[in-house]
Amino acid sequence: MGFKPIPTAVSVVLALLIWFAIPVPEGVTPEAWHLLALFVGVVAAIIGKAMPIGAVAMIAITLVALSGVTSDNPAQAARDALSSLNHPLIWMIGVAIMISRGLLKTGLGMRFGYMFIAIWGKRTIGIAYSLAISDLMLAPITPSNTARGGAIVHPVMRAIATSFESEPEKGTENRMGKYLALVNYHANIICCSMFITATAPNPLVVELIAKATDSQISISWGTWALAMLVPGLLALFVMPLILYWMYPPEIKKTPNATQFAKERLREMGPMSRGEWIMLVIFALLLALWAGIPAMILGDAWAVNATTTAFIGLSLLLISGVLTWDEVLKEKSAWDTITWFAALVMMATFLNKLGLIAWFSGLLESSISGLGLNWVAGCSLLMLAYLYAHYMFASGTAHVTAMFGAFYAAGLALGAPPMLFALMMAAATSIMMSLTHYASGSSPVIFGSGYVNMKEWWKAGFLMSLFELLVFGTVGLMWWKALGYW
Repeated sequence: MGFKPIPTAVSVVLALLIWFAIPVPEGVTPEAWHLLALFVGVVAAIIGKAMPIGAVAMIAITLVALSGVTSDNPAQAARDALSSLNHPLIWMIGVAIMISRGLLKTGLGMRFGYMFIAIWGKRTIGIAYSLAISDLMLAPITPSNTARGGAIVHPVMRAIATSFESEPEKGTENRMGKYLALVNYHANIICCSMFITATAPNPLVVELIAKATDSQISISWGTWALAMLVPGLLALFVMPLILYWMYPPEIKKTPNATQFAKERLREMGPMSRGEWIMLVIFALLLALWAGIPAMILGDAWAVNATTTAFIGLSLLLISGVLTWDEVLKEKSAWDTITWFAALVMMATFLNKLGLIAWFSGLLESSISGLGLNWVAGCSLLMLAYLYAHYMFASGTAHVTAMFGAFYAAGLALGAPPMLFALMMAAATSIMMSLTHYASGSSPVIFGSGYVNMKEWWKAGFLMSLFELLVFGTVGLMWWKALGYW
């Protein structure tokens, strides 16, 4: 059987109830309401993991084309269902995932981790900062935070913890493993907030903001990175100290860690040709995404963000660092392109058909009825959006289901568009700190057994409060200095 019966039944029943049993509200067209029914069914299937998300996406595309909710013309309905497959942001994130395969294949990502530990690893807190900096270094070109936090940084963290005999199987996780595992995870989440290309939902956030503002606000890679730089770095610096206070490691001094890291580096040998090429391409991508050539030489040298990703992949293929077979086997990239296209398409037509405007109007009128000003009202919207993630196991599903309407409602309440966009973008990453199923990297790190569920949820909730404080104070001041509001 290709699907899980219970979550599939739930998603189908929800879709049918909305389509047939609930009357179309006043101010909503039947087409918009029927598309909402399909959308709710799809999101429920993703949350319940009825099928792999790519398979759900293919069914969603089929249903939109077949049902004709976007057009009475079958050919146009099919074109509408497939319309987002040519979206540049979707291809940028997919190609960036392909590029990140080079970090794993060449070993450059792990080399970064061991190099930092060799320098700062004389204390456990130094190891923690080394893990955080490693994640930060890799974040700009690793849209899969699962790959970054779970497949690159986490093995380094486990190797260090094991070398000090801190293992959950032996009941010695408190020596340092518990603390390092939590730093590993929360550094991964903070870094997700710092670059559009640091996690898959971020480009979707950019797209939904552009649609809500009729493209008046189109956040570029450089704008996002600059906006999140100061609050992100502050959060990344303070986070290991907070976790050190919450879950102090029994081993505080680790002089052997630097030696262990140096031995691992010796085993790896000098940087290979592939690592050097990967490093050069890494630097080139950062320069082009940040718009440095255009700053120095003028607008004629500007390169589109998606084009930049294709340049990086092309260079990896030409140099032989990656082969086309390896690109074809990068299933997560092709899977991301597929489900991203389906969700963006549905969100786009929900907006075009007026459903998002109708729902955001309901939210706006409900909050206005409480007599709150836009600051309090938008704060309430953001908190509701963030902590609703306790009910989601997919950041992308959460963003698709809620971001557009909540952002539009904030604008209707009078929030400065760029300010509220940045706060909602920050909340999209902060929400992934909450649970052991909140993002792709959480099951990997939680599954290693160093942290129990109670400790994980406690740390996640307190870190969400801390990060909200940072972005709501330092972030606001930084964005004001940049002229964003």
